[in-house]
Amino acid sequence: MAGTPTTPRPAGGPVLQDSVTAAITEAFFAELAATGYARLSLEAVAKRAGAGKAAIYRRWSSKQDMTLALLSELVTATPEPVDTGTLRGDLAAFLAEMAQGLGHPLVLRILPDLIAEGGRNHELGEALLSTVRDPRRARATRMLERAVDRGELPAGLDLTAALDLLAGPLYWHLAVVRAPATPAYLDRLTAMLHAALRA
Repeated sequence: MAGTPTTPRPAGGPVLQDSVTAAITEAFFAELAATGYARLSLEAVAKRAGAGKAAIYRRWSSKQDMTLALLSELVTATPEPVDTGTLRGDLAAFLAEMAQGLGHPLVLRILPDLIAEGGRNHELGEALLSTVRDPRRARATRMLERAVDRGELPAGLDLTAALDLLAGPLYWHLAVVRAPATPAYLDRLTAMLHAALRA
Protein backbone atom coordinates (compact mmCIF):
# COMPACT_ATOMS: atom_id res chain seq x y z
CA MET A 1 0.00 0.00 0.00
CA ALA A 2 1.03 3.65 -0.15
CA GLY A 3 3.54 5.31 2.14
CA THR A 4 3.44 6.06 5.83
CA PRO A 5 0.76 8.52 6.91
CA THR A 6 1.79 11.48 9.00
CA THR A 7 -0.37 11.47 12.10
CA PRO A 8 -0.61 14.91 13.71
CA ARG A 9 0.27 15.21 17.37
CA PRO A 10 -2.83 15.92 19.48
CA ALA A 11 -2.68 19.27 21.26
CA GLY A 12 -0.83 18.70 24.50
CA GLY A 13 -0.58 14.98 23.76
CA PRO A 14 2.41 12.65 23.49
CA VAL A 15 4.73 12.63 20.49
CA LEU A 16 3.52 9.99 18.03
CA GLN A 17 6.38 7.91 16.65
CA ASP A 18 6.28 7.54 12.86
CA SER A 19 7.63 3.99 13.07
CA VAL A 20 4.74 2.91 15.29
CA THR A 21 2.22 4.65 13.02
CA ALA A 22 3.74 2.86 10.02
CA ALA A 23 3.57 -0.53 11.76
CA ILE A 24 -0.06 0.03 12.77
CA THR A 25 -0.97 1.17 9.27
CA GLU A 26 0.57 -1.91 7.67
CA ALA A 27 -1.12 -4.16 10.24
CA PHE A 28 -4.47 -2.45 9.69
CA PHE A 29 -4.53 -3.10 5.95
CA ALA A 30 -3.31 -6.67 6.38
CA GLU A 31 -5.98 -7.36 9.00
CA LEU A 32 -8.69 -5.66 6.94
CA ALA A 33 -7.78 -7.82 3.94
CA ALA A 34 -7.74 -10.97 6.08
CA THR A 35 -10.99 -10.49 8.03
CA GLY A 36 -13.08 -7.82 6.34
CA TYR A 37 -14.36 -4.63 7.92
CA ALA A 38 -17.20 -6.15 9.95
CA ARG A 39 -14.90 -8.59 11.79
CA LEU A 40 -11.93 -6.23 12.04
CA SER A 41 -10.90 -5.55 15.63
CA LEU A 42 -8.47 -2.93 16.84
CA GLU A 43 -7.07 -5.49 19.28
CA ALA A 44 -6.07 -7.70 16.37
CA VAL A 45 -4.52 -4.76 14.54
CA ALA A 46 -2.51 -3.82 17.64
CA LYS A 47 -1.33 -7.41 18.12
CA ARG A 48 -0.29 -7.72 14.47
CA ALA A 49 1.59 -4.41 14.74
CA GLY A 50 3.32 -5.37 17.97
CA ALA A 51 1.83 -2.32 19.65
CA GLY A 52 -0.58 -1.65 22.46
CA LYS A 53 -4.22 -0.82 21.78
CA ALA A 54 -3.64 2.54 23.45
CA ALA A 55 -1.23 3.40 20.62
CA ILE A 56 -4.13 3.14 18.19
CA TYR A 57 -6.47 5.27 20.28
CA ARG A 58 -3.81 7.97 20.54
CA ARG A 59 -4.07 8.27 16.76
CA TRP A 60 -7.68 7.39 15.89
CA SER A 61 -10.86 7.45 17.96
CA SER A 62 -12.55 4.38 16.49
CA LYS A 63 -12.36 1.64 13.86
CA GLN A 64 -14.33 3.75 11.40
CA ASP A 65 -12.21 6.83 12.06
CA MET A 66 -9.05 4.79 11.51
CA THR A 67 -10.40 3.25 8.32
CA LEU A 68 -11.41 6.57 6.80
CA ALA A 69 -8.22 8.35 7.84
CA LEU A 70 -5.93 5.70 6.35
CA LEU A 71 -7.97 5.40 3.15
CA SER A 72 -7.91 9.17 2.84
CA GLU A 73 -4.11 9.06 3.09
CA LEU A 74 -4.03 6.63 0.16
CA VAL A 75 -6.30 8.83 -1.95
CA THR A 76 -4.28 11.93 -1.11
CA ALA A 77 -1.10 10.15 -2.17
CA THR A 78 -2.61 9.35 -5.59
CA PRO A 79 -1.21 11.78 -8.18
CA GLU A 80 -3.31 14.04 -10.36
CA PRO A 81 -4.12 12.53 -13.77
CA VAL A 82 -1.29 13.29 -16.17
CA ASP A 83 -1.87 16.10 -18.66
CA THR A 84 -0.46 14.63 -21.88
CA GLY A 85 -2.04 17.26 -24.09
CA THR A 86 -4.57 14.89 -25.67
CA LEU A 87 -7.64 13.07 -24.42
CA ARG A 88 -6.37 9.75 -25.75
CA GLY A 89 -3.07 10.15 -23.90
CA ASP A 90 -4.79 11.32 -20.71
CA LEU A 91 -7.10 8.30 -20.78
CA ALA A 92 -4.19 5.90 -21.25
CA ALA A 93 -2.30 7.44 -18.31
CA PHE A 94 -5.45 7.50 -16.15
CA LEU A 95 -6.23 3.83 -16.81
CA ALA A 96 -2.61 2.78 -16.20
CA GLU A 97 -2.60 4.53 -12.82
CA MET A 98 -6.01 3.10 -11.93
CA ALA A 99 -4.93 -0.41 -12.94
CA GLN A 100 -1.83 -0.16 -10.76
CA GLY A 101 -3.88 0.91 -7.75
CA LEU A 102 -6.82 -1.46 -8.19
CA GLY A 103 -4.54 -4.32 -9.16
CA HIS A 104 -2.75 -4.36 -5.80
CA PRO A 105 -3.61 -7.68 -4.06
CA LEU A 106 -4.68 -5.94 -0.83
CA VAL A 107 -6.88 -3.46 -2.69
CA LEU A 108 -8.59 -6.28 -4.59
CA ARG A 109 -9.50 -7.88 -1.27
CA ILE A 110 -10.35 -4.71 0.65
CA LEU A 111 -12.32 -2.58 -1.80
CA PRO A 112 -15.20 -4.97 -2.65
CA ASP A 113 -15.65 -5.70 1.07
CA LEU A 114 -15.78 -2.00 1.96
CA ILE A 115 -18.28 -1.30 -0.82
CA ALA A 116 -20.51 -4.11 0.44
CA GLU A 117 -20.16 -2.96 4.06
CA GLY A 118 -20.96 0.61 3.04
CA GLY A 119 -24.27 -0.66 1.67
CA ARG A 120 -25.14 -2.13 5.06
CA ASN A 121 -23.68 0.66 7.20
CA HIS A 122 -25.13 3.98 6.02
CA GLU A 123 -22.75 6.15 8.05
CA LEU A 124 -19.71 4.28 6.76
CA GLY A 125 -21.07 4.29 3.21
CA GLU A 126 -21.57 8.04 3.17
CA ALA A 127 -18.15 8.62 4.70
CA LEU A 128 -16.48 6.39 2.09
CA LEU A 129 -18.14 8.37 -0.69
CA SER A 130 -16.82 11.68 0.59
CA THR A 131 -13.40 10.32 1.58
CA VAL A 132 -12.58 8.02 -1.33
CA ARG A 133 -15.00 8.44 -4.23
CA ASP A 134 -15.42 12.21 -4.35
CA PRO A 135 -11.71 13.19 -4.45
CA ARG A 136 -11.00 10.65 -7.21
CA ARG A 137 -14.00 11.78 -9.25
CA ALA A 138 -12.92 15.40 -8.82
CA ARG A 139 -9.52 14.55 -10.33
CA ALA A 140 -11.09 12.69 -13.24
CA THR A 141 -13.46 15.62 -13.75
CA ARG A 142 -10.50 17.95 -14.20
CA MET A 143 -9.08 15.58 -16.83
CA LEU A 144 -12.36 15.63 -18.76
CA GLU A 145 -12.72 19.40 -18.43
CA ARG A 146 -9.26 19.83 -19.97
CA ALA A 147 -10.47 17.81 -22.96
CA VAL A 148 -13.56 20.03 -23.22
CA ASP A 149 -11.34 23.13 -23.13
CA ARG A 150 -9.19 21.68 -25.93
CA GLY A 151 -12.30 21.04 -28.01
CA GLU A 152 -11.87 17.25 -27.91
CA LEU A 153 -15.13 16.73 -26.01
CA PRO A 154 -18.42 18.64 -26.34
CA ALA A 155 -19.17 21.46 -23.92
CA GLY A 156 -22.41 19.72 -22.95
CA LEU A 157 -20.68 16.49 -21.89
CA ASP A 158 -22.65 14.52 -19.29
CA LEU A 159 -19.93 14.44 -16.64
CA THR A 160 -21.77 12.05 -14.32
CA ALA A 161 -22.20 9.42 -17.02
CA ALA A 162 -18.66 10.02 -18.30
CA LEU A 163 -17.15 9.50 -14.84
CA ASP A 164 -19.13 6.28 -14.39
CA LEU A 165 -17.89 5.11 -17.78
CA LEU A 166 -14.27 5.79 -16.83
CA ALA A 167 -14.39 3.87 -13.55
CA GLY A 168 -16.75 1.00 -14.23
CA PRO A 169 -15.13 -1.24 -16.87
CA LEU A 170 -11.69 -1.50 -15.28
CA TYR A 171 -13.09 -2.09 -11.78
CA TRP A 172 -15.33 -4.84 -13.15
CA HIS A 173 -12.43 -6.42 -15.04
CA LEU A 174 -10.06 -6.45 -12.05
CA ALA A 175 -12.31 -6.85 -9.00
CA VAL A 176 -15.21 -8.89 -10.34
CA VAL A 177 -13.90 -10.87 -13.32
CA ARG A 178 -10.46 -11.08 -11.62
CA ALA A 179 -8.63 -10.82 -14.93
CA PRO A 180 -5.26 -9.09 -15.38
CA ALA A 181 -5.10 -5.60 -16.87
CA THR A 182 -2.49 -6.34 -19.53
CA PRO A 183 -1.04 -3.53 -21.69
CA ALA A 184 -3.01 -4.89 -24.64
CA TYR A 185 -6.25 -4.83 -22.64
CA LEU A 186 -5.59 -1.27 -21.44
CA ASP A 187 -4.90 -0.17 -25.03
CA ARG A 188 -8.22 -1.63 -26.18
CA LEU A 189 -10.10 -0.11 -23.26
CA THR A 190 -8.49 3.29 -23.90
CA ALA A 191 -9.63 3.20 -27.54
CA MET A 192 -13.17 2.19 -26.59
CA LEU A 193 -13.51 4.84 -23.88
CA HIS A 194 -12.07 7.48 -26.20
CA ALA A 195 -14.63 6.61 -28.88
CA ALA A 196 -17.51 6.42 -26.38
CA LEU A 197 -16.76 9.79 -24.77
CA ARG A 198 -16.54 11.49 -28.15
CA ALA A 199 -19.72 9.89 -29.51
